[in-house]
Amino acid sequence: MGFLSRLFGNATEKEEEKMTNVKLAVIYYSMGGTNYQLSKWAEEGAKEAGAEVKVLKVPELAPQSAIEGNPGWKAHVDATKDVPEVKLDDLEWADAIIFSVPTRFGNMPAQMKQFLDTTGGLWFNGKLMNKVVSAMTSAQNPHGGQEATILSLYTTMYHWGAIVAAPGYTDPVTFGAGGNPYGTSVTVGQDGKMIEDVQAAVKHQAKRTVTVAEWVKKANQ
Repeated sequence: MGFLSRLFGNATEKEEEKMTNVKLAVIYYSMGGTNYQLSKWAEEGAKEAGAEVKVLKVPELAPQSAIEGNPGWKAHVDATKDVPEVKLDDLEWADAIIFSVPTRFGNMPAQMKQFLDTTGGLWFNGKLMNKVVSAMTSAQNPHGGQEATILSLYTTMYHWGAIVAAPGYTDPVTFGAGGNPYGTSVTVGQDGKMIEDVQAAVKHQAKRTVTVAEWVKKANQ
């Protein structure tokens, strides 16, 4: 048995088993479409695992003039105008949550932080404890703060009392996507295209998140 086989065992086979009754919210912020695409791949992976999925965007804080002045940004906003904005009720509905955000100086964008700052009421009433959470990100270079961005999101989740389901090295696809154990991250070139092939890693992360959420949900029944 090779090293990877000993390390990963039959994790992939186990993930092919259908999960049941897990509700997943994939919450993202995206200017150019990268994190929206990551979110859609996460949706695909979670649905393959049998989850009920909502893909939701956080509200935009930038002025319309800034959006209008950037053709790529405006095109993405127009293309995703029908994606619903996340509400606090969506957090209460979900058993699991995957966040996808670009890096901003090693931290999450203000748009995501502003939304998270509105969750105090849910947190105070114990509505966010034991949610299973995971996160993904993007940046313009391989060492542009991806890990720090994901960890900054997880810091909030620890205060929630949530359960972080990082991908770790639970499947070889993580290595092919750059090897980030905290969550899938991707480098975006100046042309706006992803450099690494992360689709399989995103789907694995989504399936793992759903799997852990099912364990937690069954344990609480």
